[in-house]
Amino acid sequence: MVALILIVEDEKAINTLIKKNLELVGHTCVSVFDGESVFNEIERYDFDLILLDIMLPKLDGFQVIEEIAVDIPIIFLTARGRVQDKIRGLKLGADDYIVKPFDMLELQARIESVLRRTNKADKLFCLRDVKVDLSSRQVLYKNEAVDFAPQEFILIEALIKNRNIAMSRDKLLEIAWGYDYGGDTRTVDVHIHNIRKKLGWEDVIKTVYKLGYRLEVKL
Repeated sequence: MVALILIVEDEKAINTLIKKNLELVGHTCVSVFDGESVFNEIERYDFDLILLDIMLPKLDGFQVIEEIAVDIPIIFLTARGRVQDKIRGLKLGADDYIVKPFDMLELQARIESVLRRTNKADKLFCLRDVKVDLSSRQVLYKNEAVDFAPQEFILIEALIKNRNIAMSRDKLLEIAWGYDYGGDTRTVDVHIHNIRKKLGWEDVIKTVYKLGYRLEVKL
């Protein structure tokens, strides 16, 4: 799911970290460091999403969302975790509200959820001879439908959404089988082997030593 995202965060280290991680999974990002700069950028680009801090120079995040005249999904990403702030942000029209510190995988999942909900998401993923339709849960290899077990498709989806990022076996196990699954991480290895074989992705799904797997996509 590829999107054009505006990151509005005055702490440069955090802004850069978010941008690098989102660009690793295929998004295009523009960074600004104060509230006033938002309006210049939304005149130049048709953004799919804005990640918006609240405590900003010049105009704070609440003022920004009140003054934006175009319909762009917004996720507040802020250290202000009071219930009153969350309620205010959501009532002003934010699509989500995330409190710092946050996990990057959670941020990516929240972004995908908002893009899907606002019809901003690209639901078709293509790589080599493989086409994956995330909405219909259909996979084609060389234009032929390929059947996958439910957990196999969930693993494919997780790798696609987090492409170019190493996913631990424990995380993949949790995503595909849930917290209460009694099996071990070797189950993930077996399913990844099947996915590689069915899609010709032996050199695309990389094994990350002592960790897990990464879907490698050239950007």
